Amino acid sequence: MNCIKPIYFSAFALLVLAGCGASKQVSSTASVAITAPLNIKKVAPISENDLKRWSHLDIIKDTIPGMSVDKAYAELLKNKKGVPVIVGIVDSGVDIEHEDLKSVVWTNKKEIPGNGIDDDKNGYVDDIHGWNFLGNITKENYEYERIIKDKNLVNETTYQAAKELNDKKIADAASGKTRLEQMLTTLNESDATLVKHFGKSVYTLDEVKAIASEEPELQKSKASMEKMFSFGLTIVELKDAIQKQLDGFNSLISGENLKTNYREILGDNPEDITDTTYGNNNVMGPDKSGILHGTHVAGIVAQVRNNNIGGDGIANQVEILTVRAVPDGDEYDKDIALGIRYAVDNGAKVINGSFGKSFSPHKQWVYDAIKYAEQKDVLIVHAAGNDAKDIDSYDNFPNDSDDKVTEFADNVITIGALNFEYGDKVVARFSNIGKNNVDVFAPGVKIYATTPNDSYKYLQGTSMASPNTAGVAALIRSYYPELSAQQVKHILMDSGVAITTDVIVGGKANDTRPFTNLSKSGKIVNAYNALLMAEKMSKK
Repeated sequence: MNCIKPIYFSAFALLVLAGCGASKQVSSTASVAITAPLNIKKVAPISENDLKRWSHLDIIKDTIPGMSVDKAYAELLKNKKGVPVIVGIVDSGVDIEHEDLKSVVWTNKKEIPGNGIDDDKNGYVDDIHGWNFLGNITKENYEYERIIKDKNLVNETTYQAAKELNDKKIADAASGKTRLEQMLTTLNESDATLVKHFGKSVYTLDEVKAIASEEPELQKSKASMEKMFSFGLTIVELKDAIQKQLDGFNSLISGENLKTNYREILGDNPEDITDTTYGNNNVMGPDKSGILHGTHVAGIVAQVRNNNIGGDGIANQVEILTVRAVPDGDEYDKDIALGIRYAVDNGAKVINGSFGKSFSPHKQWVYDAIKYAEQKDVLIVHAAGNDAKDIDSYDNFPNDSDDKVTEFADNVITIGALNFEYGDKVVARFSNIGKNNVDVFAPGVKIYATTPNDSYKYLQGTSMASPNTAGVAALIRSYYPELSAQQVKHILMDSGVAITTDVIVGGKANDTRPFTNLSKSGKIVNAYNALLMAEKMSKK
């Protein structure tokens, strides 16, 4: 799928994050820019309340590499009023009925609900809260699979690269299948033992840790289940996740992944960019089953602040415009290009794109949409990807530089992901990097936000770092609307907190590099600093 491609369980255990804690060594006063403290360590575990909103916290006051959002509201925005800003969420769909989002959902006032007429004559009938370019599709092929099925989409070199990737995935699936089957067997057996021991079907990690019995089978199950809980999922969710990955492996091995044409459900030709009359106005999809990702992303930006439910969004004064264009699989270039244009034409000043892929047969369509957004003064915030790769060398679409060197537009900002532990582990182990093609880093591990049906969860990925940044961008555009998209982009980069130490890259302890070499800015997003810089720039 999009930017949070499946994280295989061989790496899952390594993604479990330890807590952090620390003593303060630097003080800060209002209107003084925040700089990174050196040699700071947290010695106490991070509290659950702080973890739920760590991206809002302050690197100096809280010794957590957050974006100083709370400090910005308390000291810089306290007596100010912003203007409403529309943020386009190009993603899997959003639960616009969610208790913590429904009040911030964009409504198209030019359209009369439910009359079956395109009142605003934009080509989309009854597009009250956005548009669903996927119709009833939830699952899709990956782009490399579509290329293998139709080699006429690309040149021979790209086709061979897609085929090589498919062959590698089949080999990985064959070796990983046995391991996952063993894991699922262990999980089921251990769960059955503990259910019998506790006399109930649902139990907690603390209860498992408290087991004192020396009975061998119980001790074995205790040890196994402690590892299972470390994945950050409930037992039911973990079983479902393992089974889903097993199903994917079986599909790869059997070749079934190449047989299905999901687009037939939609009745659209993805090779014709001029045909825009497809999809529907149901931005939640057919049954909300595929919109966890988009709902979480929307919540990071805009879930209602200080209402004592769920988490807090980064920005106030925002409206969420939903573009459903990212399935479980790879997005089509056509859907992304038209989705960007739709958000732009309906007033979005910031667009979040938490998706990405390694092949893009119609990348020019997306490039043209990016340029269109630039002409209309719209900032696009894009996730860097979760493959722990240097995207100065590897393809990652969409992007703003066809040759990975020269940007063709100056309205796209690409975001890497941070861990909540300040120090050499501050870069998320999965985050892509790139001195030229990643612009800045933002919080992306264990981010708490809205999920469908009035629920809330922690998710991680550059998919979460991107909307954290988009939220700060929306704050700037709300309180300093005279600043352009390009100015906001460079404020986010230039005002960030510079980390000058070496950090671990890709989760490999033996791979340490200067943080300054991992992105163009060498910095992490900071809302407080960004608003200080925006204030100064607005007066010039």
